[in-house]
Order: sequence, then C-alpha cells, then structure tokens
Amino acid sequence: MKKILVTGALGQIGTELVRYMRGIYGADNVIASNRRKRENPIVEEGPFEIIDVTNPQGIVDAVKKHKVDTIINLAAILSAVGEKEPAAAWNINMNGLYNVLEVAREFGCAVCTPSSIAAFGPSSPKDDTPQDTIMRPSTMYGVTKVAGELLCDYYFQKFNLDTRGMRFPGLISNVALPGGGTTDYAVHIYYEAIKHKKYTCFLEKGTYMDMMYMPDALDAIVDLMEADPSKLRHRNAFNVTAMSFDPEGIAAAIKKYIPEFEIAYDVNPDIQKIADSWPNSLDDREAREQWGWDPKYDLDAMTKDMLEKLSKKLKI
Repeated sequence: MKKILVTGALGQIGTELVRYMRGIYGADNVIASNRRKRENPIVEEGPFEIIDVTNPQGIVDAVKKHKVDTIINLAAILSAVGEKEPAAAWNINMNGLYNVLEVAREFGCAVCTPSSIAAFGPSSPKDDTPQDTIMRPSTMYGVTKVAGELLCDYYFQKFNLDTRGMRFPGLISNVALPGGGTTDYAVHIYYEAIKHKKYTCFLEKGTYMDMMYMPDALDAIVDLMEADPSKLRHRNAFNVTAMSFDPEGIAAAIKKYIPEFEIAYDVNPDIQKIADSWPNSLDDREAREQWGWDPKYDLDAMTKDMLEKLSKKLKI
C-alpha cells in the first residue's frame, strides 16, 4: 500500500487531490501537508503535517514518521503572484523542489511535480503546441517550471529516482478557489454568473488558452503515478489538455443555462501579457499514447456540472 505525502495540500489542487487519493489508497495512507494550517476539511479527515518545502528537515521528519514512499509536490507560487514576488516564486518553486528531490533520493520515494503550460513562451508554437519544442518562458513561474522539469529529469537520469509530471493547463474547480494564476477567470466567471448574472473579465476576448476540469486533473495525477514506468518516454513534461476556449466561448457555454448572463471586459495588461505568451492549444498525443490519458469533460459537460454544483454550494 502506498504512503503518499502531498505538499501544498491546502491549495486548489491539493484540497481535492488529498480527498480523492484517500478514497483510493485509504485515509491513513495520504498525508496532507502545508506550510501553515488553516480551516479545510482534509485537515481533520486524515494525517496532516505542517511542512514548508524550503525547510528540508520538515520533509525528512514527515517522510520518516509516516514511512512515505511517494511525494506529490504541489507547493508552488503561481504565475500572476509570481510576477509580483519573483524571488519568493523561485525560492518555493525551485529550492522547495530541490529539497523534495533530495529527501526523495535519500529515502527512495517516487516524486510527482506538476509543470504547466507556462513552461512555454512567446517563441513556442501557439497552436497544437508540440510535446517537444522551443521553451523560453517570459515569467518567473514559467522559468521555474522549465527548470523544474529539467531538474526532475536529471534526478531520474543521475540517481534513477522515479520522477513524473505533466504540464497542466488552467484548472477549473467547483470546490477550491484558485490562487493567483493567469487562468483564474475561468473559475470566477461561474461564481459571478450564478450570483450576479454578469462578469467583468481581465483578459481580452479572443484569448484562447487550454483548460481542464479538476476531476480530469485528479485522474491525470493518479493515472500517471500508476503507469508502467517502462512506457514513459517523457517522464516529467507530458502535455495534457481537455479543452481550449476564450472568454467568449465560456460565456456562450454559460448562456445555454443562464440566458441573461453578460460578459464585459476590463483588461489587466500585466496578466494579458502573460496569457499572450502561452499556447492557444496543446498537442497531448504523447500522454494519450504512453499512459492512456483520456479526459472525460469538454466545455459543455464542465459548464453543466460547474453550474449545478456551485448553485448548491452557494444555495442560489
């Protein structure tokens, strides 16, 4: 039975991933951790440790205490926040990852560290961005993600450490709010549609980006970690996607259920610049071929589920 430590577990992905994995592997076998404790159901539903990934001793203590054999490293500062705090983004995203990998090397743990579409840059192909292509990101977040992919590759090649990862697009959740990313509008638009029947978007119309509904993202992490290692040729940098749309596209999907919904625009030039540097769409054939990646939700299916779940959550 796996013993899995999840860092950054109280963030958008971790909040759902911990509960999902506990349902698969057992509550006692998935240890949630975060650099500070705050109110969250997963804290009370199973083991929880306070871990700051920039302090390697905290990781060591948790791994030894719980006999951890797998680390899902979700501790990160995201794109928009990272541009305001680049030093902190480097420290957590890179020094934190280095600490996780060193502890994993010492104790023989497998490691999953998600990368991002932010690893691509303005010179990358915009449409059907290939698995292997030029990657020169223009944000600190993107720089840390490219460097993180390479560092994980190094630990696999040098130390035979079982490292794996995927390049996530924007993730949309009906449970936890996002934490300062460029694609956050695609979550907030659903809340505003239900509460106010209108939304003011900080990105321009026509800004296409890849997106994914959180249930598919959870499956991606579990499926990749369970995949046959002999079939993985791109261990730490799999393109994965489920859909690509612009603000007008998601607004049109919402209008099928809320006809009076209106979208307006008040563009944030700093965030728009980041979005413009990212792909419009990804080619994820390698993930499909190497470990069976197969998302279940497209835009319409996600919109229907989001509106139903959020209406119950918000009691509207």
